[in-house]
Amino acid sequence: MKVLTFGEIMLRLKSPGLERFFQSPALEATFGGGEANVAVSLANFGMDVSYLTFLPNNAIGDACIQELRRFGVDTSRILRGKGRMGIYYLETGANQRPSKVVYDRDWSSIAQAGPGDVDWDTAFQNVDWFHITGITPAISQSAMELSLESVQQAKQRGITVSCDLNFRKNLWNYGKSAPQVMRELTKYVDVAIANEEDCQKALGLTADVHVESGELDRSKYEELSQKVLDAYPNMRMISITLRESHSADWNTWAACLNDRERFCVSKKYEIRNIVDRVGGGDSFAGGLIYGLNHYEDTAKALEFAVAASCLKHSIPGDFNRISVDEVEKLAGGDGSGRVQR
Repeated sequence: MKVLTFGEIMLRLKSPGLERFFQSPALEATFGGGEANVAVSLANFGMDVSYLTFLPNNAIGDACIQELRRFGVDTSRILRGKGRMGIYYLETGANQRPSKVVYDRDWSSIAQAGPGDVDWDTAFQNVDWFHITGITPAISQSAMELSLESVQQAKQRGITVSCDLNFRKNLWNYGKSAPQVMRELTKYVDVAIANEEDCQKALGLTADVHVESGELDRSKYEELSQKVLDAYPNMRMISITLRESHSADWNTWAACLNDRERFCVSKKYEIRNIVDRVGGGDSFAGGLIYGLNHYEDTAKALEFAVAASCLKHSIPGDFNRISVDEVEKLAGGDGSGRVQR
């Protein structure tokens, strides 16, 4: 099984610890971005995964590629050229103060890329599974057109397409609304990943769900997932993540999945003292792709994905530095956090 993920990786600049921006004259520099985070998760799980993006031909682009290689991600399909590396700034919240993200990604290399800039015969060579998100088509008009081209080219080759709808309101500012774009792109998706806001804001599909209430109304999420499947008859399944945010440090985390044959809900994790929740959804997507390709039971795949994402909340940075064994132990009920000797 060969996986290809496609999207923007950025320089991540974070204030130290729980400080506000420039409370200290320093920022911690790492790399991160939705599809790259998925690629790193899959590489850590032992899967054969390549990452496709556009990066500037400079020392920062070189360092980014070296970091991805360190995790075992195949970077041979990354394209270099004009533009700059996008940046996002992160201030980690605590208690009732939420985390804050500031994007600086206009005119990045991938924002300037467009249809015809990728040789899809080369990019999709030996690929069985293609993963994209709703972030890339939100970056720019040309990136949107390239994203649509990518899923069309994947389907022409019989490649399974997964998409995390990932609605980002601060990115949709080039004249197209998210539903205008994502309703078309989703026609080519086999496996969709979303939360309740993504379904509403990206696809315009709603159900009376209130995850913040603290109680999961199973019937409402089943109704929402079925609405998506009814709207997209070629879609095989959709998984909806369920986050209850009590504060910046305390969330509960679960997910559900509808594969047209049955609707299943995962166990719910109580996550207190969150270290870093950025990349949590990407770690879920990576876990689901792994699970669907390694377990016959979709419910087991769902449990693997939720456990993988739960563990990500304990790790600083975008990347989920977790092994299959660690995820399976948590999914199997070992969540005590006791020292392993």
